[in-house]
Amino acid sequence: MKRSLNQLFSLLFAAAIALIVSACGEDDPQIAAPVVSGPNEVTVTENESTAITFNLTLPGGYASSTVEATGGTATKASEPTVGDVSGTLEVSYAAGSDGAGSVTLTVTDQTGNSTTTTVIIEIGEVQRNFNVIDADETRNIGGQDVAFNQKRVSGSFNEDFTFTNDHIWIIDGRVIVEPGVTLTIQPGTIVKGLGEQGALASVLLVARGADIQANGTANDPIVFTSYLDNINVGEFASTLDIENDLGLWGGVIILGNAPIVAQANEVQIEGIPSSVTAGIYGGSDPADNSGSFTYCSIRYTGQQLGPGNELQGLTLGGVGSGTVISHVESINSADDGVEIFGGTVNISNFIVLNPDDDGFDADQGWSGTADNIVYIGASTSAGFDSDHPFELDGPEGNDAGEPEIGKFTNGSIWGRSASDFADLRDGAQYDLKDIYFFGFKAGVDLELDADGSTDPNDASKKLSDNPTISDNYANDIVAFSGLQFNGLDRDGATSFTDITKILNDKLDASIASVADRAAQVTNNEDVKFPGANSIVTTANKSVGADVSVLGWSYTSALGLLANF
Repeated sequence: MKRSLNQLFSLLFAAAIALIVSACGEDDPQIAAPVVSGPNEVTVTENESTAITFNLTLPGGYASSTVEATGGTATKASEPTVGDVSGTLEVSYAAGSDGAGSVTLTVTDQTGNSTTTTVIIEIGEVQRNFNVIDADETRNIGGQDVAFNQKRVSGSFNEDFTFTNDHIWIIDGRVIVEPGVTLTIQPGTIVKGLGEQGALASVLLVARGADIQANGTANDPIVFTSYLDNINVGEFASTLDIENDLGLWGGVIILGNAPIVAQANEVQIEGIPSSVTAGIYGGSDPADNSGSFTYCSIRYTGQQLGPGNELQGLTLGGVGSGTVISHVESINSADDGVEIFGGTVNISNFIVLNPDDDGFDADQGWSGTADNIVYIGASTSAGFDSDHPFELDGPEGNDAGEPEIGKFTNGSIWGRSASDFADLRDGAQYDLKDIYFFGFKAGVDLELDADGSTDPNDASKKLSDNPTISDNYANDIVAFSGLQFNGLDRDGATSFTDITKILNDKLDASIASVADRAAQVTNNEDVKFPGANSIVTTANKSVGADVSVLGWSYTSALGLLANF
């Protein structure tokens, strides 16, 4: 009996130990491995990302997980807390190029049990919104057949693309670079626009949120010109008539998210129909970056859709200070050389040659700086005349009492057929400094317009009907300093001898008292302006552009910088 009791106690003790071991989970086949469920297959477009969610059941408690990928990269975006017995784990998968891929997830619980599952990824090709076709042709030039290696582009770039310099790239209609997309143009590349008119004009439009990297070099500038130009790969000189040809295609438009002062924070750019949403510009980021546009020659552009609705050589709308615009020339535009609609972008080393309208046109509260600039009006023998070297308008909306002052510095302005030195209108807010004016016809002036004159293109619209422009100059919101005017006119006669005759303040209504108005005009014209600016000779001028850095330009190749 005693032996039987001892045996019983031994059996009971062994059973107790077994229960303790079981409770600790050691070598317990009863604790199930993690259960991991996810999609069998996921579809994603190349170069895009997608989220993959896995549902987890973990009787042994969550401990850790690892993720591996093919055809792209995968990272864990979220996972359960250690010890959780259920939950979800999310993986972010960034696809590479089109083809096949996979995501493999391994989940381990606190007992060391692991489960692995794999999701197959189908990576689809981006459906292009643009077309590129071969457009090689042979042209007879001077009795010789010359081959042109060309590609024609139409539509909207919805993936990154590069214009290489071994082809001529023909812009067919409105070609748009969509938000999130980069268009790269190699040094030495030639881009030509087809010759449709008005709203159908060929134009390269870089939408806000898109990126252009058009960076030529001094030895290999990028050329934008007309399809009618017989310039070929590896060449720089155009075959079109510099005295008569203009308006043969639309031009280049770059838009951004920088602030503007207009009727709304976002508006439609000139020259693009309102139905094209890629034409919207403006935003809240002063440092917005639309890319880099350097060593570029833009030629024979400009179209008019209607009064006050034109395409320029280069149009900048709401472009931010993060954008680089330097070493650019705009030649033979049927409208302005460059027009800047608001934004904070700075431009430098910029040439405007032979515009049919204005050289540098700015409005909507642009607050950047234009430095080292050159303007050359159309010659007196050309088939057209130029208007103002500067046409500067004020903000179109409420600037909340904080003027956005655009600056023009270090300029050389050769008038030739230009109608005035400059025209500031509608509450303009600008600072012009260290600019040399020469070669103008007799009788021109620098105008502060506030006379309510009528737009010759639209009799219902008044120009220059904001009288605050005179007040802005009186109150230093407009500034002129270091402006030098050569006393000789374009015909060599001594026509500019009195600095008090240069500024023409057309104030007519902002001050109630006639006497007070007259006193402000007199002070602006006869005291303030002469005190900071001067009449000079060619020999003693001391300001102007540094044209030595502009030798890369077609303007220089034409010999037109020799007089500077």
